[in-house]
Amino acid sequence: MLNFLEVFSGQHLNMINSKHSKPLSDVQLRVKALESILLEKGVVDQNTLDTIVDIYENRVGPHLGAKVVARAWTNPEFKNRLLSNGAATIAELGMGSILDVQLVVKENTPTVHNMIVCTLCSCYPWSVLGLPPNWYKSFPYRSRAVSDPRGVLMDFGLALPTDTEVCVWDSTANMRYMVLPLRPEGSENLSEDELAALVTRNAMIGTAVVSVS
Repeated sequence: MLNFLEVFSGQHLNMINSKHSKPLSDVQLRVKALESILLEKGVVDQNTLDTIVDIYENRVGPHLGAKVVARAWTNPEFKNRLLSNGAATIAELGMGSILDVQLVVKENTPTVHNMIVCTLCSCYPWSVLGLPPNWYKSFPYRSRAVSDPRGVLMDFGLALPTDTEVCVWDSTANMRYMVLPLRPEGSENLSEDELAALVTRNAMIGTAVVSVS
């Protein structure tokens, strides 16, 4: 079932409000019906929906985390501060108002690979990564990420060298984690914006790596 934020995120609203060349899917119809009911009953108003859309399209999301990663790749002093105090350092980029919990950034290295999970529910650094994907909230991921992290990574198509240490970080209501991926080879001449465009949400969760291709 879609939760409230997922229903009214920019992704779902844009899906509903855009012009379609084919009939709406069952999920789209349910979302549209729920929106209509909430508006009709006065539970929410259009301005509220527009505000939520703006938040999840522009003010939070993985594009912000990607900017943080790109800055860390190009600015060693920024990276050192980021690893020491994630929330305070991210605030330097004008994102301080969206961070309401402690955020710890874990750096991937040639010998250590990090991934994040929330074994109890779905605590997640939504302020810099956007809404969590459905698989992040699923019981199989939450349980196997701890008991069989390499198997989970293989499910995502990521086969790490056997001598690479895999560290799993369990998020809580007051402590969130974000992965600083390894900078990919062949990216030495890319600008900060070009680097940010390479960074995916999954790479900042730790279920993928960043590549130039």
